[in-house]
Amino acid sequence: MAKISAAMVKELRERTGLGMMECKKALVEAEGDIERAIDDLRKSSGMKAAKKAGRTAADGVVAVKVADDNSYAVALEVNSETDFVARDDNFLGFVNTVLEKAFAAKITDVAELMAGELETAREALVQKIGENISVRRLMLVEGDMVDAYVHSTNRLAAIVALNGGTAEVARDVAMHVTAVNPRITRPEDMPEEELLREKEIIMAQPDMEGKPQEIKEKMAGGRIKKFLAENSLVEQAFVKNPEQTVAQMTKAAGAEVVSFIRVAVGEGIEVEHKDFAAEVAEQLKG
Repeated sequence: MAKISAAMVKELRERTGLGMMECKKALVEAEGDIERAIDDLRKSSGMKAAKKAGRTAADGVVAVKVADDNSYAVALEVNSETDFVARDDNFLGFVNTVLEKAFAAKITDVAELMAGELETAREALVQKIGENISVRRLMLVEGDMVDAYVHSTNRLAAIVALNGGTAEVARDVAMHVTAVNPRITRPEDMPEEELLREKEIIMAQPDMEGKPQEIKEKMAGGRIKKFLAENSLVEQAFVKNPEQTVAQMTKAAGAEVVSFIRVAVGEGIEVEHKDFAAEVAEQLKG
């Protein structure tokens, strides 16, 4: 049987808002798999989608450069160990050097970009600052009209490609993307397995019990449609004017959304957290 730690129970409670014993029981039944436990809890309690895992402990910055003719843009993430270093002028100078080279060559392969002088510069900076620094990823967006929005913290950015429209419209949509975090551009972009998973959860919820299959299918269809609208960029209410969807706003400006990317510092990086007492005890053992 998988060992259920207090940290796992705490994370599940924070993400679902449910009680400790309920969360512990769900984790035991899911053999310690938090995502599976969330799916099971959604089925049994009718709970809406849980919060996303807050495992974004890596620090650093996101930097973006847009071509003068708005035909393409490059986003770069460089990680440091602390926020203090992420604000250091030497670190920011290195980030800018990497971005300029990636932008000029339209390179998205980090290993290819860093080979040679940039890797030497990174190693020298690590020695000078005393923290590990890594160039994590590069992303390129090309299109008819491309622009970007970088949040003032330099930890979050988005790039949007439009057909038609202006740079200002593309920038407004990019701002919306950073704020609302859509998963897909339009409903038909949702992966089939995600739709099947969502439908399975909906069909197992308490208010479906005892209803004829035809009614259940109709109810599930309505909820799937809502799920798609909430997660699709073009169907979301535009942050600057919630009376319009993003699709309506862009259409009125003579544009159509083609694609987007959203980059947040540290997303997807898992960092092991130990409590101080446990860390000291471990060191004393050694």
